[in-house]
Amino acid sequence: MDVLLNTLISFVSIYSALLIIRVLLTWFPQINWYAQPFQALREISDPYLDLFRSFIPPMGGWDLSPMVAIFTLQLISGTLGSLAPTF
Repeated sequence: MDVLLNTLISFVSIYSALLIIRVLLTWFPQINWYAQPFQALREISDPYLDLFRSFIPPMGGWDLSPMVAIFTLQLISGTLGSLAPTF
């Protein structure tokens, strides 16, 4: 059980980092999201972000859904961390 929790916590941490990289790269409009490695990053991150984009519309041209998505992952990570036994 401990190995599973540590694996899930690691996965959530890595996925959060990928989402942050994805958000930071959106500041560069010249990036071609259909070329590698950006396409792989888009394919990994967009399904999760689209969940939040479906009910959080852009406000004033700002897409706030990545902030909510990352915050949700941090809540999940914290919850999993509290379930893991400490020695």
